[in-house]
Amino acid sequence: MAVILDKLKEVCYSILPVFVVVILLSMSLVTISFAQMARFVIGTIFVLVGLTLFLIGVEKSVTPLGKVTGISLAKTNRLWIVLLGGLLVGFFVSIAEPGLFVLANQVNTVTAKHISTLTILIVVSIGLAFMLSLGFMRIFYNVSLSVILLGLYSLIFVLSFFTSREFLAIAFDASGATTGILAVPFILALSAGISRLKKDVKSSEQDSFGLVSIASAGAIIGIMCLDIFSKVTHYDTNVTISANHSSQIFAPFMSDFLSNLFDSTIAMLPLVLIFILCKRKFFHLKTAQIYRMSIGFVYAFLGILCFFIGVNTGFMDIGIVIGQQLIMLENKWIVISAGFIIGFITILAEPAVHILTYQIEDVTSGYVKRKAVLLSLAFGVGLAVLLSIVRILVPEIQLWHYLLPGYALCLGLMCVTPKLFIGMAFDAGGVATGPITATFILAFIQGAAFTFEGADLMIDGFGMIAMVAMMPILTLELLGILFRIKMNLRKGV
Repeated sequence: MAVILDKLKEVCYSILPVFVVVILLSMSLVTISFAQMARFVIGTIFVLVGLTLFLIGVEKSVTPLGKVTGISLAKTNRLWIVLLGGLLVGFFVSIAEPGLFVLANQVNTVTAKHISTLTILIVVSIGLAFMLSLGFMRIFYNVSLSVILLGLYSLIFVLSFFTSREFLAIAFDASGATTGILAVPFILALSAGISRLKKDVKSSEQDSFGLVSIASAGAIIGIMCLDIFSKVTHYDTNVTISANHSSQIFAPFMSDFLSNLFDSTIAMLPLVLIFILCKRKFFHLKTAQIYRMSIGFVYAFLGILCFFIGVNTGFMDIGIVIGQQLIMLENKWIVISAGFIIGFITILAEPAVHILTYQIEDVTSGYVKRKAVLLSLAFGVGLAVLLSIVRILVPEIQLWHYLLPGYALCLGLMCVTPKLFIGMAFDAGGVATGPITATFILAFIQGAAFTFEGADLMIDGFGMIAMVAMMPILTLELLGILFRIKMNLRKGV
């Protein structure tokens, strides 16, 4: 019971700020019907319960599964087994990511089902799987993370010339969405399981970071290739993106239950099968471990089911309503300010971000204070959402106007950033793009893009997650440089 209460407290810190913002906006600038507000409250409760159960399940089952998988693959000392394991595990863990499910459903909606949810899931998962295997090779052959990232983002830069504007935004959004609350701890556990077996302790510590960033690049490459090799050159986006205006409160939850149950089953089934098939022969788990992890998978399944119910039926609708109504106000600074505030408080309350800030303070022996890191990340994510709103208001501004100089600066800073911080920085993008970013803020941006005259839903409705994923990279690289300067001053260099 204590574990459940602790997790519930963490999740409340994430959801409560958004809940308060919605209430304040409904009392001032936005008109929300009683039924919509009631569904939002019920949906928020489902999200709270769902994320709590899901995080407990991840801690009891998914993370241990990642560790034993990494150790078991490394112990074989056979590269082909490690690579094959990376392909299979990477594919299945990506499909199970809730944030990717939400993004894939949104793409399915705005393209009038020309690009199905299943297509996005499969393509992104294949890309992540191949890059995860590449990350394993890097660890085994001691290849510099900077070299790998420079090569991958150079390839992405080349592919971007052949990728449509519509899919450029979706590609970078998929990168952030696929590295969420399930994939990140699993991949980090995999990385720790493999790198900890290396004799060089310092090298092992550095290899514990960076695998998430390599894997997420696969999502970008996968979506770009889908667009380049797809025969479809035009997507009919004459679809309505609007909230559910039904006066019924409970009926939508019941009508969507079977579809949410199906999505939850598809998400969790692959990982459960890996656990069942490998628990004794390959993982050599004891009976107590098997029992504990089995209970964890039950928690995770119930959690993701509640999460999907809350998000799809009540939570995202309010984001759409707020985006639609704020973007139509004469004073555009209101919607710009609202975007910044929502981004700022969301990342400020994200539990995974707090874990990251404690880790950075510990690694730097207190020279880089966690409060400074937290405020820097919050400002960066707030700025990312703000810039996404500006891109809707000013159609001449394209996503690559942000991403090209942004990632060029990220890659350039790698030359002067301590190696440990490079992995942390690129992994931080996955931490920042949490469940609120992939749901509420995405709905907020799409509601604004659909309503504002001159904006294109397919182009301007995506790209926000990409911006949120990029900002922490810049922030932590700059903090890494600051740490190096402080260390040099201390040594008198």
